[in-house]
Amino acid sequence: MPSLEEELFPSTPGKFKDRTHTMNRQFQRCFSSTTTMFLWALFLIALTASYLSFQSFVDSGSRFFSSSWGGIQWERQVRTSGQPRRPNGFSVLVTGAAGFVGTHVSLALKKRGDGVVGLDNFNNYYDPLLKKDRKALLNSHNIFIVEGDVNDARMLAKLFDIVAFSHVMHLAAQAGVRYAMENPHSYVHSNIAGLVTLLEACKSASPQPAIVWASSSSVYGLNDKVPFSESDQTDRPASLYAATKKAGEEITHTYNHIYGLSITGLRFFTVYGPWGRPDMAYFSFTRNILQGKPITIYRGKNKVDLARDFTYIDDIVKGCIGSLDTSGKSTGSGGKKRGPAMYRIFNLGNTSPVTVPMMVGILEKHLKTKAKKNFVEMPGNGDVPFTNANISFARRELGYKPTTQLEAGLKKFVRWYLSYYGYNHGKPV
Repeated sequence: MPSLEEELFPSTPGKFKDRTHTMNRQFQRCFSSTTTMFLWALFLIALTASYLSFQSFVDSGSRFFSSSWGGIQWERQVRTSGQPRRPNGFSVLVTGAAGFVGTHVSLALKKRGDGVVGLDNFNNYYDPLLKKDRKALLNSHNIFIVEGDVNDARMLAKLFDIVAFSHVMHLAAQAGVRYAMENPHSYVHSNIAGLVTLLEACKSASPQPAIVWASSSSVYGLNDKVPFSESDQTDRPASLYAATKKAGEEITHTYNHIYGLSITGLRFFTVYGPWGRPDMAYFSFTRNILQGKPITIYRGKNKVDLARDFTYIDDIVKGCIGSLDTSGKSTGSGGKKRGPAMYRIFNLGNTSPVTVPMMVGILEKHLKTKAKKNFVEMPGNGDVPFTNANISFARRELGYKPTTQLEAGLKKFVRWYLSYYGYNHGKPV
């Protein structure tokens, strides 16, 4: 007698099969297969999520342990460096402290007894080794340099938490007119985004610091009225670099107006001197002359020589210090303005423009070597034919008075250059 199982699921051909039950069985198999796939999918998703979480943890830990800032020892160094040594001295955060102007300003502040904490990202726009050597010089004068980017809001907040900075000297920026055509985004990142990040930190700080920052004579752009005055219109920039500096002036005015930050902008005119920037003409000319390589001298239309208001670094430092000393206090608290605060812009120049060929002649004299000159018409790369500063406002308000003319300044620069790069009477050691 056939069993019930054999009746329902016969294995012999020709016997009756219940199709409804067969369909139910297929559905069960399908459902079982789908459930298995679903469970596998959940497992894979969970596994992926676990891996990503672990990777995030590893990355966070890696960033923590490899970070160039943070920790008890780091905080102690920041606090000590920012402590003033003279009565009523300033505590100053100097951004771009390993840069040309930043190094000299930091040393001057420290020398007179102010507390100084430096900040620099040591980018490779020009030889980072020169910046590292500047850092070593600053360290030898007990000035601590934080390695970090001004766009790092967390780091800035930490610095303001450790030191109640009375002033900020903001010199960090992407410099250079011609390089803006190669890497425009670096100018937006440093000169605009970085400035806003710093201003945000300053407006939220308690107390709010007074701010002095580096604008540029490049904002005068295509102006042809000379000398350039702070009251002149600056709405025709000739380069992206100039445009970012002009944008910086508008941005700082906004933060002054809304948040009561005391802000002074400084329009530097062709700064030169020891520890200078290798991308500047006087610096690269010196290198090429010593190496017997030709130098390219640009000329304007109709073979008119370009002229620059060359300003020696010591005179620029005097203007920076004077700006800090007269800056007045910010009037905000907790991001809210209690009253109007000081807002100023000054030209810092030498008032005595010198043509580029004349500058080369001075270098030849001090290097005791003739330059191989190639004269080329100025390309449309953002350079302007001349600069000339009206400094009457800075003279009146800051007591600013430049004292070093180009002949004496280049002599000091050449002496430093030969010593730093190991030359003896123009010959490499």
